[in-house]
Amino acid sequence: MRSTLAIKTHALLEKYFPERRVFLKSDNDTRFIRLRPGTQIIAFAGCATLVAWAIVATAVILMDSIGSGNFREQAKRDQRTYQARLNDLSAQRDSRAEEALAAQERFNAALKQISTMQSELLESETRRRELETGIDVIQTTLRDTMKDRQAARNQLAALQGSIAEGGAGAVQTAASNAPIEFLAEALAETAKERDQVIVDAQDALLQADEMAQQIALMKDQNDAIFRQLEEAMTVSVAPLDKMFRSAGMSTDSILATVKRGYSGQGGPMTPLSFTTRGEEPSPDTLRANRLLNQMDRLNLYRIAAQKAPFANPVKSAFRFTSQFGYRRDPKTGGRRMHSGVDFAAGIGTPLYATADGVVTHAGWQSGYGRLVKIQHEFGIETRYAHQSRIRVKVGQRVSRGQHIGDMGASGRVTGVHLHYEVRVGGKAVNPMIYIKAANDVF
Repeated sequence: MRSTLAIKTHALLEKYFPERRVFLKSDNDTRFIRLRPGTQIIAFAGCATLVAWAIVATAVILMDSIGSGNFREQAKRDQRTYQARLNDLSAQRDSRAEEALAAQERFNAALKQISTMQSELLESETRRRELETGIDVIQTTLRDTMKDRQAARNQLAALQGSIAEGGAGAVQTAASNAPIEFLAEALAETAKERDQVIVDAQDALLQADEMAQQIALMKDQNDAIFRQLEEAMTVSVAPLDKMFRSAGMSTDSILATVKRGYSGQGGPMTPLSFTTRGEEPSPDTLRANRLLNQMDRLNLYRIAAQKAPFANPVKSAFRFTSQFGYRRDPKTGGRRMHSGVDFAAGIGTPLYATADGVVTHAGWQSGYGRLVKIQHEFGIETRYAHQSRIRVKVGQRVSRGQHIGDMGASGRVTGVHLHYEVRVGGKAVNPMIYIKAANDVF
């Protein structure tokens, strides 16, 4: 027997979903299908579910359409913002390039001025030495003249004393030995020489005072020239020293390496020496030698800067797409080291060597694609990857700014770009250190 609950449930279903029959009539027969309340409920639930699903799907599609429109607008706005940012970066890069060119011109002008001032300093130092020698000669001549004047005075006093003591007899004796006129003439000549010696001594003293004033003026001028030279050398050497230190390079080892391969000697870089008698050098000589040492250091820095990769491998318009350091790997989701910087530009954009060196690799390498490796001084190596065409060969010696290849998309890449690396002693370092250091000086 059915329970009371089942009976009530069946009565409720019969009320809302009474049993229905669907008749199917043909020419010879008539049949019907009985639709019980349970079957009707199942059919009704299925239809309701289908309608609800259609409504939800339509709403989702409409929301996606609206959202995608908003996303497209946002993407366009982001693209415009990114393009404006790229234009700003390009303008800043051009401005930095103009500033670097102006700084290079100022540096060359300062170096030329230093050379001119050095020549003037050497000439003034030589002139000062000549004036000091002339003063010594004048003083010696003056002392000899003073001695001769004193001897003439003594002789004149002796003659006057002899005449006064001898009286008429002495006059008679003198008259017998020499005429009085000759004696008077000799005395007059001696007095004249005495007066001329006094005049010459006074002129010599005046000339000595004038020379002393000239020497003091020249010392002041030399001191001013020295100060200007020292300031110019400080302004010139300090940025180069900072540039190498910013690049993580030891300045002492760099200068020692350049000296070993540098044969230029003599000329203005030779220490000054104005004596051959083993005397101690004067303070001005020591000061001038310190300046020459600084100029020699500046010259060695300039030679080293030409041998290190202080330059940009791309001279056309470009944009940075990836920096040096750890970044997310899209395949594994982890972090991996990106050992260089990426420059993005059009395919075929010329690529240039950043320093003098020798090509040690020019061909295909897994991951890098078409790769060029250049070995430079100081244990530095640069790498230029993903090229579309290589224009150098292994063993070829290249110079800074030489065209070595074209930008491409060979190897493991997602687009056209240059992957540029700098390695010191086999260890990858940030290339932007060298590029920024060069922009601050050159």
